[in-house]
Amino acid sequence: MQGKIIVFSAPSGAGKTTIVHRLMELVPDLSFSISACTRDKRGRAEVNGKDYHFISVEEFQDKIRHDEFVEWEEVYEGAFYGTLKSEIERIWALGKHAILDVDVKGGLSIKQFYQDRALAIFVRPPSIEALAQRLTARATDSTSSISSRVYKATFELAFEDKFDKVVVNDNLEEAVAHAESLVRAFIQPEAETL
Repeated sequence: MQGKIIVFSAPSGAGKTTIVHRLMELVPDLSFSISACTRDKRGRAEVNGKDYHFISVEEFQDKIRHDEFVEWEEVYEGAFYGTLKSEIERIWALGKHAILDVDVKGGLSIKQFYQDRALAIFVRPPSIEALAQRLTARATDSTSSISSRVYKATFELAFEDKFDKVVVNDNLEEAVAHAESLVRAFIQPEAETL
C-alpha cells in the first residue's frame, strides 16, 4: 500500500478538528500527523509526541535549514508551527494514511509538495455570521480575538477554490458523512470500480 495524505484546512471555528477526530474513529486506516511547534505545553493537558512535538525555536530553525519540514510557518514572532517530513514517513511505515489538521496556507503547501498523494479538503462554515456565532459560543476567546479570527476567516475563504474538495459544515453529521465518503474514495479508489 502506498501511503496517502488527507489534509483538512479551514478558518478557525469551522469545525475541521471535530471532523478530523470523528474520521479517526470511522476510518481505521488513518493516523493523525502530529505537528511540531515552539510554544510551551499548556499545563499537564498536553503531551509531547501526542498533541504536538514541542521543540525549541533553535531546534525548529535547525530543522528548517535542513529541509525537514513539508510546511512551516512563524505564526507570530518566535512561535513556529510545522509538519515534519519524518512524521509523514512514520505514519506510512505503519501502513496507514496520514490525516492532518492544518491552516489554509499549510494545507496548500502540503498539497503542492505531495501532489496526487494528497487530498486537500477545505471545511467551510455555512456563513461568516455562523462562524462568528460559533466562536462566540465557544467562550474561549475575547471579543477582539473573535473579531480578528472572523477577519482572517474572510481572507481564508478566498482560497476555497484552490482545494480539491469542499465540505460545508452546516450540519455536523452531514459534514462528517460527506468527509468520510471523500476520504474513503481517495484511499480506496479501486473499491469504486468493483
